[in-house]
Amino acid sequence: MRRAALIALAAVMLAAPAQAQLLRRAPPPAGGLPAPPPGLAAQEAEIWPFPAPDPRTWWDDKWPAAPEAADPLGGRKLGRSERLIAIDNGVDASTYRLWGLLPLQWQLPRGEEMILEVWVRPARSVRQSIVRITVRRDGHAFVQGRAGFACCEAGISRRIGFDAELPAGAAQTFLALRNHPMWNAPREVAVAEGGQAADAVCLDGVSYDLTLVVPGRSRSLRRACDSAAIGQVADALEPALGAALGHDPRFDVLYPGGAGFGGARNAYRELTAAGGTLRADPNARRRSPGAEPQPEAAPP
Repeated sequence: MRRAALIALAAVMLAAPAQAQLLRRAPPPAGGLPAPPPGLAAQEAEIWPFPAPDPRTWWDDKWPAAPEAADPLGGRKLGRSERLIAIDNGVDASTYRLWGLLPLQWQLPRGEEMILEVWVRPARSVRQSIVRITVRRDGHAFVQGRAGFACCEAGISRRIGFDAELPAGAAQTFLALRNHPMWNAPREVAVAEGGQAADAVCLDGVSYDLTLVVPGRSRSLRRACDSAAIGQVADALEPALGAALGHDPRFDVLYPGGAGFGGARNAYRELTAAGGTLRADPNARRRSPGAEPQPEAAPP
């Protein structure tokens, strides 16, 4: 009996190291100790395989740097003769940060660099999208895309985004737009046929806000609903939105017809061929492309 008890005790002692090995937590990853995901329940967080960060060092620990595609012009400081560029598109820096983008007001393009930004706002939807193209002086081009619901909450609902480098040679397409005649057009326009401008109310359609930033200056245009007006800036809309497609299917679904503006371009050509023009809109109201639309009244 005593011998049987000793044999059982020895078996338990031999099995203890193996059991301890099974219960031992996995070693933390090389990049640091991640915190439990925010959506984890309290009881699940207790068995999270990595300990939570030390709150005493949370503010002082090194933070992962943003990838190059998320900040193509990062790490730059103002030179003695440099000044931040005044951006006239009406978007506040805080609005850019809500969308997860570095504010355009903080960018410092140099040499032949440029930034082309497009805000897309459907008239009957709160689904906004933003595309930013950055061309760097080393010949690399990058695209940043954001989309989400810009209404009715203290944030951008269902926000998605991506940052990617464009294929080699893509920079030349956008550099050719730096001196395009459209940047000399009025910020907002009205269609004038027969010498008289026609008032247009945008009840159904899409508005596009374009901003070009080059060293020392910026220029913004807004084209809404009218096909001829949109066709005037189609040379910038097509490559910018086309570069943003194919990175995230949730973004692509917002553009079921792709990034083609052939119809709008033809409408602009027909307008000018018939003697019509796009004049400065006297009734234009300055409105930020990131402005939140008014929520609809609840039915009684």
